Amino acid sequence: MTMLTRRAALAGLGALALTAPALAQAPRTIRALLGWPPGGSSDIVARTFAERMRGTLNANVLVENRPGAGGRIALEGMKGAPADGSLYIQTPASMLVIYPHLYRSLRYDPLADFTPVSTVCAFPFAFTVRADHPAKTLAEFIAWAKGRQQTDWASPSPGTMPHFLGVEFARQAGIALNHVPYRGGAPVMTDVLAGVITAGMNVLSEPVPFHLAGQMRILAVSAPRRVPRLPEVPTFAELGFPDLSRQEWFGVLLPAGAAPGVVQPLHAALAAAARTTEVQEVLTKLEFAPEIMEPAAFAARIRAERESWGPIVAASGFKPEE
Repeated sequence: MTMLTRRAALAGLGALALTAPALAQAPRTIRALLGWPPGGSSDIVARTFAERMRGTLNANVLVENRPGAGGRIALEGMKGAPADGSLYIQTPASMLVIYPHLYRSLRYDPLADFTPVSTVCAFPFAFTVRADHPAKTLAEFIAWAKGRQQTDWASPSPGTMPHFLGVEFARQAGIALNHVPYRGGAPVMTDVLAGVITAGMNVLSEPVPFHLAGQMRILAVSAPRRVPRLPEVPTFAELGFPDLSRQEWFGVLLPAGAAPGVVQPLHAALAAAARTTEVQEVLTKLEFAPEIMEPAAFAARIRAERESWGPIVAASGFKPEE
């Protein structure tokens, strides 16, 4: 080999040595699966976290909406996926802790088929009546309802957390409430305001503007403690219904078999994102609270809540179609 050729070869090796680290650090693509269409609160939360995690993970985090079957299609699509951190899912609690008690043909196991990473936020529900309803408190509503043969109330959808919370409230309070399932929270709010339906159980963010405007009255919330923005509104627990102290949450899961070296970086990125002003502002507007849990604690929570919802769903008498 001539001196000139040797110099060219060494120069080439030097160039490779310089470019190799840069290539290794090039951003990769991570898909964040979502079982709901764009535009809803779940989508907003997923995209807000994804945007804030890009720098921490050195990755382009792309939200992929795969709606259908009440979120089940997306979860089923996670089964058997590579557990290398290239794919995760954000899902509401109900898909993991209530659906196992509803569907005979559920094609996933909430724990066996996934690796829990963390919750990202939580939010309660509110029991509401129109502002001119004679009941000013939950106790007065119970007394009012006991004087009637039956009272209609609405939830955003059958087989959901607000549906079962309302049924359990009626059972424990000893009142006859006739459940009217709607298609979404907005129609419930419209009909409560119009007096078409007596009461509603909705995600807290939906009735708050009407409550503050004096058009609607929130009688109780399912949060573990009073909501800072509504200090005058009591919780179900402090009114004697501790079993109704329940919240929906959004949780992040990886495919089954994800190693700690895959779980921990994603958990750290979620935690860092939850501390940012941008994420906290978005969650505040939705009346959600950031909530980060260690993977082991999150897995224990899924297991415990799944077990606790069983008797409530059974007592409701709800029969799924499939």
